[in-house]
Amino acid sequence: MASLNDGWEPLIFPNIERHTQYALNTVDGQQVVRASADGSASGLIARLALEPGDSLVLSWRWKVSNVYEAGNAREKSGDDYPARIYVAFEFQSDKAGFFERAKRKTVEVLFGETLPGNALNYIWANQIPEQTLVANAYTDKTVMIAVNSGEQQVGEWVSVERDLVADYRQAFGEEPPAIVGVAIMTDADNTGERATAWYGDLTLRR
Repeated sequence: MASLNDGWEPLIFPNIERHTQYALNTVDGQQVVRASADGSASGLIARLALEPGDSLVLSWRWKVSNVYEAGNAREKSGDDYPARIYVAFEFQSDKAGFFERAKRKTVEVLFGETLPGNALNYIWANQIPEQTLVANAYTDKTVMIAVNSGEQQVGEWVSVERDLVADYRQAFGEEPPAIVGVAIMTDADNTGERATAWYGDLTLRR
């Protein structure tokens, strides 16, 4: 992440007016992204077209200022995270029903971009235990994976490494299609709370 203009672009959601603020910071001589949320939601995404193969490892490090008191991955009202990594996979139209394909096409026409299919969200949770997988409160096309949880490591840098292929198989019970995007996101639009997160050394490797 040498530059926020180097392959990264804003990830904005319809009907959410307050956007999280992202900026490059230097911490201990290394460049990281600082995200500040205040009742807001948006992300930064790198668009990709990458076949995951038999194994593809995503690694990063992150730090958060706090967790959300009202955060709860199982409820829409608590679907906020001080830090998350969002991995979007290609939509597989041959596995979708007619109404799902029609609904997606309508949204794509309205918003002018191709929507992804399934997604994995690696989250810093509040309530659910680490390593727990739960369906997103809004859509079963997204599975949340708690890689950190609670306050124990708040204020500390935490390094994370995940095999995207293994996680996709566990989450969706099938082989993953191509990856179309990886995003960072700090959001607080459902809880209305505040948090700051720092992201660094986000890499993909075979």
